[in-house]
Amino acid sequence: MNRSRRRFVNSLVCCLPTAILPFRACAVGDLPARMAIIIDDFGYKLAAGRRAIELPGPVACAVLPQTPRGVPLAEAAYAAGKEVLMHLPLQAVGAEDTEPGSIVLDMSRSQLARAFAGNLASIPHVIGVNTHRGSLLTRHPGHMHWLMQEIDARGNLFFVDSYTTADSIALQLAVEAGVPAVRRDVFLDPDDASATVEREFARLKRLARLRGMAVGIGHLYPATLALLERELPKLSGEGIELVSISDYVALAQPASGF
Repeated sequence: MNRSRRRFVNSLVCCLPTAILPFRACAVGDLPARMAIIIDDFGYKLAAGRRAIELPGPVACAVLPQTPRGVPLAEAAYAAGKEVLMHLPLQAVGAEDTEPGSIVLDMSRSQLARAFAGNLASIPHVIGVNTHRGSLLTRHPGHMHWLMQEIDARGNLFFVDSYTTADSIALQLAVEAGVPAVRRDVFLDPDDASATVEREFARLKRLARLRGMAVGIGHLYPATLALLERELPKLSGEGIELVSISDYVALAQPASGF
């Protein structure tokens, strides 16, 4: 891990409450379960984005680059104390990617670097990157290595693999590059039905209790936002602590990384 990256991870850890710091030395049962939640696809729907920003607790807001409402929503999220991620579009299997800022397989190293820099510049207050789509690109070691080099070069970003394919090697490449990184455990809304969101939120809580930590990703669906508005205030009473995604990433790094 390079020196700037080590300082970044240490700064995250130093900001954590004292009770969190011994995580790696303790058994899962010794500490409360911890959960982080990211809401994806900010950038188009203004009303839904504002509603998500008002969710209770440190729910992260992942903003698509070069979108018409990305800047005002990122500014609003930051003003509300929410963490802002860049929701980076990566090519999916069988897709002709036309989304703004998409990184695709036929890009050269320099083209990918320019696309990443332009995307990052289009969103204020970004502290991390998570993937949008990407079922094709996240299985390609060359492009994932280039992407992690770009993330690592900034010295102050972390990475979340949204894990849209079981063949993704993005987390592995992030770890090899020394980038603080985690992988999504649960999609809260693989479809937008209320029953699906309830089922997957319950699964996220079970995983957090079983393993001590779990991260979920949701979208700007009415059913998702309604459930989170109702259920997030109940978590502490259920023995689960909702933490920011930056704290979650810091907690998840190997002890040897500090």
